[in-house]
Amino acid sequence: MVEIIRKASLPRPEEVPPGLRAAATAASGIKVREPRPAGFALLFTSQMQLLEAAVAFLHEHAIQRAHTADTVRTYTEILYDWFDALEQSGITWRDADAIDLVAYRNRMLEHPSAHTTRPYSVRTINHRVRGVLRFYAWAVRNGWLHDSQLVDRGNDLTLARHTRAKRYTRELDRCVFLLRQFESLPRPLTSAQVRELLAELTTPYDLIARWQLYTGLRVSEALHLTLQDVFKSAASQVTYRVIDVMRKGRKAGYVIAPMSLLEETAAYRDRHRRVWQKRAARKGRKPTRSALFLNRRGSSVKKRQYQRVIQRTGQACGFKATSHLLRATFGCMMLARLERLAREGAAINPLLIVKILMGHEHIDTTDRYLRAVAVDTHSLSEVLDSLVSLRQ
Repeated sequence: MVEIIRKASLPRPEEVPPGLRAAATAASGIKVREPRPAGFALLFTSQMQLLEAAVAFLHEHAIQRAHTADTVRTYTEILYDWFDALEQSGITWRDADAIDLVAYRNRMLEHPSAHTTRPYSVRTINHRVRGVLRFYAWAVRNGWLHDSQLVDRGNDLTLARHTRAKRYTRELDRCVFLLRQFESLPRPLTSAQVRELLAELTTPYDLIARWQLYTGLRVSEALHLTLQDVFKSAASQVTYRVIDVMRKGRKAGYVIAPMSLLEETAAYRDRHRRVWQKRAARKGRKPTRSALFLNRRGSSVKKRQYQRVIQRTGQACGFKATSHLLRATFGCMMLARLERLAREGAAINPLLIVKILMGHEHIDTTDRYLRAVAVDTHSLSEVLDSLVSLRQ
């Protein structure tokens, strides 16, 4: 089975046996041009042989291209699953062909995830297949392979970076390895569901959820907020404040936070956050200084931790709730209100405003929210009731 070993930092000379202190001192003085940080994932086979091509691929994306930690983690998970599947089948990664990739894809169709015990979604399957194709295209391009059946010159996915205007190219859609994928519309939470969910959430998760509901922030964007971002200027007699944020892909952006949300955040800062920091210091833990959202241990709230809390709380309330649904609820509600203002004569472009507020790169992503708003659930329920009455 393929193993992931995280790179550790070099020990200090006083931490090693006396016979190795000279080597540890010399090692600490060696300067590396592009050092891999502590925690960098190294992939090994079951015989503890380093998968050099996979590590080089991750190194390029993490260090040279400076992708975000979430992107590198995603690539790591994809390569781990692919190399592990090849090893279980007794196939070397250099000899993998189209039949092996199709078998890998079909296995995900037929068997649930060993991690979540749930069936794979079509989106997840296609995402992993695209990741494998990107790796082999990179391996051929960088000389790790002379050629591969998994590299289609007509469907080279590296060209997608140069065709930003056409997000979903026809060549990509015709890729024989990908499953047919239908677009799903967002299904926002109702006002009653939002109130029930917020009432059940504990601090600080209820406040993070409010930031998503009131501003449309992504999970990673909300959790990266710092005290300086939110409270860099003194409070004034205004109804809102513009907060600068770092968007997905390290793009600069901003959100508009209502003053009521900022007041709730200030109360959390002065009460819960300060107490948790003091408790962490008393117990010898190093409290986080800059991050806005801390847990009861005084450390930053983690993405998966927050997502699990939202999901479990939604299940306890009797409906599906995810962090992305909170963001979708903001998008649909904001778009519905802006559409009403536009019909009343306001000179605004609702779709463009929501696109900017949500940090979408493509307008077709925002258009999904417009189509979701167009489906009036109340009118739809009335139509269904009338059909039932006619049948009776």
